Amino acid sequence: MNLHQFHFYYDNLIMIYSAFIMLSYVVLCFISRFSIRKYDVNNGFVNFEDILHSPLAPRITLIAPAYNEGVTIIENVKSLLSIRYRKLDIIIVNDGSTDDTMEKLKIAYRLEKYRNNPAGMLKTKQIKGVYRSSYITTHNLIIIDKANGGKSDALNAGLNYAKSNLVACIDVDCILEPDSLQKMVKPFLESEGEVIATGGIVRISNSSQVMDGHMVEAKLPKRWLERFQFLEYLRAFLIGRMAWSKLNGLLIVSGAFGLFRKDIAMKCGGYDTGSIGEDMELIVRMRKYMHKLNRKYKVVYIPDPLCWTEVPSNISVLGRQRNRWTRGLIDTLVKHKDICLNPKFKLMGMLSYPFWLFFEWMAPLLEIIGLTLCIYQLLMGNLYVENFLVLLLFVYVFAFALSCFSLLQDELTTFKYVRRKDLLYLILTALIEPIVFHPMTVYWSLRGNIDYLKGKKRWGEMKRSGFKAV
Repeated sequence: MNLHQFHFYYDNLIMIYSAFIMLSYVVLCFISRFSIRKYDVNNGFVNFEDILHSPLAPRITLIAPAYNEGVTIIENVKSLLSIRYRKLDIIIVNDGSTDDTMEKLKIAYRLEKYRNNPAGMLKTKQIKGVYRSSYITTHNLIIIDKANGGKSDALNAGLNYAKSNLVACIDVDCILEPDSLQKMVKPFLESEGEVIATGGIVRISNSSQVMDGHMVEAKLPKRWLERFQFLEYLRAFLIGRMAWSKLNGLLIVSGAFGLFRKDIAMKCGGYDTGSIGEDMELIVRMRKYMHKLNRKYKVVYIPDPLCWTEVPSNISVLGRQRNRWTRGLIDTLVKHKDICLNPKFKLMGMLSYPFWLFFEWMAPLLEIIGLTLCIYQLLMGNLYVENFLVLLLFVYVFAFALSCFSLLQDELTTFKYVRRKDLLYLILTALIEPIVFHPMTVYWSLRGNIDYLKGKKRWGEMKRSGFKAV
């Protein structure tokens, strides 16, 4: 096969691939819209206070790992303590912080030694001490001080000390809505099949106003980099994860906030401390476990904004985050490659895994290869510029339409941003994003692939600015 023939076959392959990926997203849009409308109908008149006061409501343990979170730790804990759920234990795991995280916690909550044997036996780094708040109003707050072992190791330490069978794992820098656990626990109470995990939409808190751990006023991020991420989160949660949840093919519940059954997680060995994408890896392992037992189960996503998080506000930190996300995705797909096109795992094996493999992992790589070949063809005078520009325009319009659909979904469901100019800003952001932000994400994905092949395991430091108080 000569080079000209290779270009011909590759161009046709890319056209077919692009058509498949676009068609897939169109289908996901329709499924997502149907799923959200059904959720609104089923929950529009639900009084979640009934769950709050019901004696049948299960106990929940909330686990939040903390590493060098001194800037925001007190606001974060205030937010967790403000959650309106009667049967709630809160475990903060200080994972060997080198800043003043532990000192601030000791002072703010007057910690005292807590003599309590762990309920689980997951292996973790050394536990230096277990403490409990001496204040009556915050007596459900437990602090585990341990040697640094990474997020997965910290979560396993929390699982060991959790007394309830439902466990909510959350990034400590997140702000939760007061009724978040009531909404997250509802699928466990009403589902006909076994629910093993639930997740909710994660929203961006940058530029918003927070007071005593509460979201006072949600504002659109001021910086372009944060707005690009805002659109990205909308597409991921309101289209992708909602649609896969409806199909019962969801492979990930965000590590920022997820609720799952402790017994299933423990039987699967807890979080994999050698995994970079520990949130996705655990859900995939739990799903495999249920399949092997031939038990019906669900992983449910909720279209309500239940959790607010601070996203990176500078390019270097964001690049390290996306690099880690890519390595985490590859790591999970490689570890569980036995799922791919395996009918034993039903929809997860025949549809979910291939989608994540071909469209989430491979898309950026094929895009880079295609762009490189186009540049080569242009230099050699073999590129049909008109056809190339038409294809480029079509992809751009499709990306813009996808973002607009996400914005429409957001307006029809949560309507958090009431100012008209915010919507105009977001439409302008959607116009610019494919040209400015998308190439950056493709580059970070490429770097993630390279670093994975090099065996890089480090997370990279994630510096935070802290919440804006009123």
